[in-house]
Amino acid sequence: MALDRADFYDAELARHNRHLSVAAGVAPGDRVLDIGCGAGQTTREAARAATQGAVVGVDTSAEMLEVARQRSAGEGLRNVVFEQADAQFHAFPAASFDLCISRFGVMFFADPAAAFANIGRAMRPGARLVWMVWQSRERNDWSGAIRQALAPGTAASAGGPNPFSLGDPPIARDLLSGAGFTSIDFAEVREPVFYGADVDAASDALAGLYLVKDALARTDEPPGKPLRRLRDLLAAHMTPEGVFFDSRAWIITARRAAG
Repeated sequence: MALDRADFYDAELARHNRHLSVAAGVAPGDRVLDIGCGAGQTTREAARAATQGAVVGVDTSAEMLEVARQRSAGEGLRNVVFEQADAQFHAFPAASFDLCISRFGVMFFADPAAAFANIGRAMRPGARLVWMVWQSRERNDWSGAIRQALAPGTAASAGGPNPFSLGDPPIARDLLSGAGFTSIDFAEVREPVFYGADVDAASDALAGLYLVKDALARTDEPPGKPLRRLRDLLAAHMTPEGVFFDSRAWIITARRAAG
């Protein structure tokens, strides 16, 4: 199952990943920290570019990290390691990274100010930060449309993960500035997310997502009814290349203060 989930996320974000890779611009000698690395696609890409450097991928999921280690070993990458840890608390070596990257992995901290400060301490003065985060919920069709198809008229759960917590640039800017980052900038990425080659594949893929599980838990309808509406929605988003939903993200770039 982990392999399937890993493949789903990488396929879902394939178009976003190209933008992040360009923005990161990993140099041969860089020491790179990848936050929320999941199954390690972005970590491995960084390792292939940092030929004289080293890359550390961090995630809380042991299952995904096992996939990441298997795939890195299969590619023969010797300059990458994976650590199971929460970046909010993990004792990273101080001032040791030239670049910190993240593909939608930094929006879920219980205390983002503490997390960003901890990450900042791990970066050398002048080091770069390149993170991709979702914009607001209203600008991400995949969230609102799917939730409303499953549980019409309900709001998102207040107690669950919030993938849009950094969607407001002033909030993200204040958090990063307070953690010692400067030259903070936001570049918009508007690319669709991919959910499957057809409606059946998309339905199967979405069934395991928190977004779907949460919406189903918040309705009194028999499961078959909202799931039929979901299939109708997926069919309406079917294109010659598969099922796509509009989305908008930010690439946040910043530098660790030199002093």
